[in-house]
Amino acid sequence: MDKAHGVCYIEFNGANSVTEVFVNKKQVGTHRGGYSMFRFRIDAFLTEESNLLEVYVDNTVIPEVFPTSADFTFYGGIYRDVNLIYAEETRFSLDDGSRDGVSVLSKRVGDGWELGIKANVTGAGKDAVCVFELKDDAGNTVARDTRPSDTPESVLKVSSPRLWDGLKDPYLYTLCCTLVKNEKPVDERNIPVGFREIEFSSEKGCFLNGRHIKLHGVSRHQDREGIGNALTLKEHEEDIALILEACANAVRLAHYQQSEDFYTLCDKKGLLVWAEVPVISVYAKARQLNAEEQLISLVKQNMNHPSVFCWGIQNEITLSGVRNKKMVAGLTRLNDIAHRLDPSRPTACAQVAMTKPDTALNKLTDLLGYNHYFGWYVQTVNALDKWLDNFHAVAPQAKLCLSEYGADAVLGYYSEDPAQGDYSEGYQALYHEHYIDAVGARDWLWGSFVWNMFDFGSAARNEGGVRGRNNKGLVTIDRKIKKDAFYIYKATWSEEKFVYITAKRYPCRVIGTTRIKVYSNLPEVTLIADGYEKTVKADRVFIFDDVPVKAGGNLVKASAGEYADELTLQGVDKLPESYALTDGAPSQIRNWFGTDGEIKPDRFSINDKVRDILDDKEAHDALKLLAGDIIDKWFVNLVRPFKVSTLLKIAHIDPQLTDVVNGFLQTIKKSE
Repeated sequence: MDKAHGVCYIEFNGANSVTEVFVNKKQVGTHRGGYSMFRFRIDAFLTEESNLLEVYVDNTVIPEVFPTSADFTFYGGIYRDVNLIYAEETRFSLDDGSRDGVSVLSKRVGDGWELGIKANVTGAGKDAVCVFELKDDAGNTVARDTRPSDTPESVLKVSSPRLWDGLKDPYLYTLCCTLVKNEKPVDERNIPVGFREIEFSSEKGCFLNGRHIKLHGVSRHQDREGIGNALTLKEHEEDIALILEACANAVRLAHYQQSEDFYTLCDKKGLLVWAEVPVISVYAKARQLNAEEQLISLVKQNMNHPSVFCWGIQNEITLSGVRNKKMVAGLTRLNDIAHRLDPSRPTACAQVAMTKPDTALNKLTDLLGYNHYFGWYVQTVNALDKWLDNFHAVAPQAKLCLSEYGADAVLGYYSEDPAQGDYSEGYQALYHEHYIDAVGARDWLWGSFVWNMFDFGSAARNEGGVRGRNNKGLVTIDRKIKKDAFYIYKATWSEEKFVYITAKRYPCRVIGTTRIKVYSNLPEVTLIADGYEKTVKADRVFIFDDVPVKAGGNLVKASAGEYADELTLQGVDKLPESYALTDGAPSQIRNWFGTDGEIKPDRFSINDKVRDILDDKEAHDALKLLAGDIIDKWFVNLVRPFKVSTLLKIAHIDPQLTDVVNGFLQTIKKSE
């Protein structure tokens, strides 16, 4: 190492989930958590000659580290960039857990705005000063201040800044921070700054810079087929482009800290971001410290992003029931930490569907979300409307959003009459049509987040004829195909005019007549087929019944002025068998939310003994996914003769979770 460089750090931007780093056989540090950036100073371990760097990353389930149980794949290894950072002894901090060693918070004060700046300076002595310059996008200085390095805090006053206004105008300034020692610049940071304010009302919803805005959101898991979590800037840009094509104005980054590149892209494009930590599914006091560490990292490393509008402290944590006061106390502490680190942003949580409205957990965070799958796992889509209205009547003070909702669609399945549980694109689209209208009809509901923008890996899943994947995405996991449901969102949210004929991947239709559905954001659409022409006026969803289908090829065209789409149908005597999921589609749903009381004897249930669960890998994995490390503690010879239901009672598991476990096991056939 060249000693003239001063100090040296190694920086990891993502390694899942416990990382140990050694330099020249000496341990320099351990990091617990798979999603945040972390650094270790290593210059004291380096020699002038060659140096050996060893990194060990473990992604097995570790009881003290979140997450331990969740419906997504815990990919392992180093999957984001690793950097060597050389710096002067006098520098903006590289040790405080933040990215820049400088934090900024903007707020409106009277008729003007203030930009609060806090810098953390290392090794400055008495001869250093911090120079802060706020520049517009043309490079003009609009505010400036110089502070001693031992009190590097400043407030820049800006009388009438151009606001960061979401998709409408994501305007960014740049805060240039320069550390000067003996009149020589020794370190600098350039931080994008957006002036904006966001407010939420339990009756009127969301307001961005005083303008009412419904958050039309999607959720995003970061993985992609073939590369797992190891995305480059190119993949992040592709994801942003797809989200913007649907004209979503918000994105929930579930359920963990994601790449710095993605937050930066959201800043530039105007997407509002719900950022959250992987405190999910199963709470345990043993993981409380790690939850706090991951939350601190999330806030410190992302608070400079104007796109981030809230900090999510948990998702579906009551899936294992509220067993004691430790959970409430632990989440209260997380909520307090987020507010202490960043008093400018609200906190949020996402509750599992069966969480009761009057639970103490619903009063912890500023914003409240519920994850609902009416019409997929339970009941019908119409149950959503009743639930929303009942909840608002019971808890009118809650600032509520729909934080998850979705239905699986596996490419290849088609039906003339789509039905709940058939895994068809047609049913997924019907499902989303209803949810869009239900959310849009309630102004007090400040937003909603589709689950999910993209199909994603879920190692424990095996449903719809697909292993290891959750298929609720509007776009396939390889990002190559936009499912039909994607276009109902584009028709609802986007001003880009278009016409789209659905069911393009299912060209075979039985000879006779068929129904054609078209999505468009234009007021009327004309459909032309062989001897058929009809114009329909509608709102986004255009239905054409009795479209003729003759043997062989049939060209169908839909148009609205200059905008058009077409497909060719193939008239056949019988639909291909591949269009339907065999073995009874509805029974294939991996149900997280119960069985509605029916137990099928040819499938596993909580009435089976532990030894039978142990001997079937799929049943074992399914039960472990739901109950996490609790199940591991049971899987010993002592409890093999007991029924699962008996053990659930012994552990005082919430009765609603018992039904969830049973529903999950009921999707798994017993071996012959």
